[in-house]
Amino acid sequence: MSIVEERYEKWVNHPNLDPRYKEVLAEMTPEEKNDAFYTTIEFGTAGMRGLLGPGTNRINIHTIRKATQGFAEYIKEHGEKACEEGIAIGYDNRHMSRELAFDCADLLAKNGIKAYVFESLRPTPELSFAVRHLGCFGGIMITASHNPKEYNGYKLYDSKGCQLVPDLAAQVIDKVNAIDDELAIETNITEDQKKLVQVIGKDVDEPYYENVLSIQLNPDVEKDITIVFSPEHGTANVPVREIYKRTGYHNIPVEEQCTPDPDFSQTPTPNPEQPGAYELALKYAADNDADIILVCDPDADRMGVGVKHDGEYVVMTGNQSGAVLLEYILSQLHAQGKMLDNPVMFNTVVTSDLGEKVAADHGVETEKTLTGFKFIGEKVAKYEQTHEKNYVFGYEESYGSLIKPFVRDKDAPQACLMLAEAAAYYKKQGKDLVDVLNDLYAKHGTYEESQVALSLAGEAGAKRIQQILSDLRKDAPKEIAGVPVVKSEDYKEEIIEENGEKKPLTGFVKSDVLKYYLEDGSWIAVRPSGTEPKCKFYYCVKGSDKADAHEKTEKFQQAMAELTGTAE
Repeated sequence: MSIVEERYEKWVNHPNLDPRYKEVLAEMTPEEKNDAFYTTIEFGTAGMRGLLGPGTNRINIHTIRKATQGFAEYIKEHGEKACEEGIAIGYDNRHMSRELAFDCADLLAKNGIKAYVFESLRPTPELSFAVRHLGCFGGIMITASHNPKEYNGYKLYDSKGCQLVPDLAAQVIDKVNAIDDELAIETNITEDQKKLVQVIGKDVDEPYYENVLSIQLNPDVEKDITIVFSPEHGTANVPVREIYKRTGYHNIPVEEQCTPDPDFSQTPTPNPEQPGAYELALKYAADNDADIILVCDPDADRMGVGVKHDGEYVVMTGNQSGAVLLEYILSQLHAQGKMLDNPVMFNTVVTSDLGEKVAADHGVETEKTLTGFKFIGEKVAKYEQTHEKNYVFGYEESYGSLIKPFVRDKDAPQACLMLAEAAAYYKKQGKDLVDVLNDLYAKHGTYEESQVALSLAGEAGAKRIQQILSDLRKDAPKEIAGVPVVKSEDYKEEIIEENGEKKPLTGFVKSDVLKYYLEDGSWIAVRPSGTEPKCKFYYCVKGSDKADAHEKTEKFQQAMAELTGTAE
């Protein structure tokens, strides 16, 4: 009997199998059965994320219990104090999120661990805040972030409110892997154990809101702007609208997308990286002559931006909106004499070079991290202790940023407030945010950033992604679309190759990422997604102007597709 059949039979015949899964298992095709059981769901760049449904490679009540029991063993290993400090638990609007969150709380209580669980859905950044605000040992967030409706996920946080970095996650994973039978874990608890579960809500909301309001640099700016805002059916609806109400910004919510609908029925996609997320908001903007459009993903850690420019709405990339936010914040800190000593900005190895140039122009150092905001959170916590450097901003190209580090994850409510302030400030100067971006291009060079995500689901897809990276390592490109590769970085093999010489790549944990620097100042990076079955190709292309950058981008994308055998 194959491993897939063994696992399948175990689930089908187990007395503790959740009844809702019996029919689904019985009706599985051989292909569905293989995909659900060929492996066990693993932690990636943002915790554990996958399709909802029965199986060892799925998000369900049993795999979440296994992960939580492993986390509980890790907590207990840290002693009675860790158990008393407890774990904060949040969740989004997705199918099963609330059920899974309260089930996690019960399982922790069964292990003698205090659990603080939110009364209703809350943003991921507020969960990060709650961990530190309540003095917890860690946190759990049930969310699949920006993934489609068929997904859910599970993020773990440490006492600093930061997602577990690889060395800590590995310790939890060891505990999880030591559990033989996820189906045997039960969450029935005694009356005494129930006392360890505390429901939280406004007692955390208010201090979180107060901290968000504290980020304002020009609170008295004339708020002569109209904002169209969409939470994409997710957790940003209440906090962002409340923050705008308290600060006096006129916002028009996309009402159809304000209900916490797990099916995302009124949006083609909840992902701000995709055009479909803006469709309805663009109609609202045109009807109301809005200045900007702000769209948050379901767990409110990412924010997408649309700007009215020359009579049309332009949707900015995460690289572009991040650079504009950075320019506004740093310029205002200087103008107001508030720039900190030894300032540092963080972004990732797949984030555009433009932000680094903006930072340097303001005397701010840039430090790069791997993809995953936990690496930025880790650096924030480190410098808070050592005082070597002072944090001023952090962002990723995937629409996530953090302005003040009372949160240790991406924070869309903060970004929504600061972006509105920037738009109002520049409007007073006769500019919109695209004008600001064009000014940055004029000063630092024109860039076009893009991402091509190749979807490759299932076991065959996982093998294909591995093969793409393996082939690139075996036969590294010397040129791409006729432009010489002048340097390459391999974050898995920890090697930099330049001018025919190899040297160690240090300062990062091993990760399956390849990056190629081209002679014209552009770069291309390739990595498997840590949250979806995709191989991602990142392009940061420098051109003499926008047309030149765009033409180069198309050539580079075509060349990489041919090089990797992924051309259509």
